[in-house]
Amino acid sequence: MQQNRDVVDQSVESAKSAAASAASGGDALRHADTHESLRACYAVMKQLRPHLKSEEDFLERIGRQQTQTYRLLAAWEDGQAVALAGYRFQENLVYGKFLYVDDLVTAETARGNRWGARLLDALTVVAEQAGCVRLVLDTGLGNALAQRFYFRQGLLTSSMRFGKPINPMKAIV
Repeated sequence: MQQNRDVVDQSVESAKSAAASAASGGDALRHADTHESLRACYAVMKQLRPHLKSEEDFLERIGRQQTQTYRLLAAWEDGQAVALAGYRFQENLVYGKFLYVDDLVTAETARGNRWGARLLDALTVVAEQAGCVRLVLDTGLGNALAQRFYFRQGLLTSSMRFGKPINPMKAIV
């Protein structure tokens, strides 16, 4: 796991260099790896995931996901998180090793500054350098704006995901 983290950190550094021409001043892409930096991301993530109950709920979920290689790459302007890309490495029989993007959001006040494109570019580099053969994400069928953005970024539809809600059983202690 540490080897994956080292590859990711090196990949983000490479992606930041590639995106440097688009960035200006104090703008930067860097992982939110500390408790404080994750806290600073909550308000932006809440725009994408309004069902999050609280900042503590957010931090607890991130903590559980981190045991599955989840990381949160953030775009920062003047010390404030303005866009986020949560991702993890996975492997299955369909794709082999791939990078899955769980979350991709730009704060409403920062839209139009190409942060989403920069984050996807950075994640592409991360995936390449980690030996992944694919970058995968899901979006809602009714989210036409996001779909148009993904097509412009070179992502294509390749499957349809089905799901149903499950009522979890309480563990017997």
